[in-house]
Amino acid sequence: MNARRRTVLAAGAASAAALATGCGSSDGGGEDASPTPSAPGDATGGAELARTADIPVGGGTVFKERKVVVTQPTEGEFKAFSAVCTHASCLVSTVRDGTINCPCHGSRFSISDAAVEAGPATRPLPSEQISVSDGAIRLG
Repeated sequence: MNARRRTVLAAGAASAAALATGCGSSDGGGEDASPTPSAPGDATGGAELARTADIPVGGGTVFKERKVVVTQPTEGEFKAFSAVCTHASCLVSTVRDGTINCPCHGSRFSISDAAVEAGPATRPLPSEQISVSDGAIRLG
């Protein structure tokens, strides 16, 4: 199976799981953010998700509508992970004190590699592919 098909299938499975559970938080607390209005994709990747300046060093931002969280563990290093918790498929809601936090049952994940820092989750958040160019962070 080619890489593009695997990516599409994985994204579809994650979306289906999130829709099936309907377990998100409408709490607006923390460092949540709505997606930046997106422009059509270009040669550097998909639609723009955020500007690099929007992602705090040592923190991150949750994009609920895109079900993705983007972190900047160290200056200039950007990571992206699924925002769907691996425990019960709730959406993570905040990035604080070096962890990505799920409001449903308290799972916390590392901003560096999405490893489980506190359960009940036992699996890390899946990585998402992003590209960073000219100050823009793009999915894909």
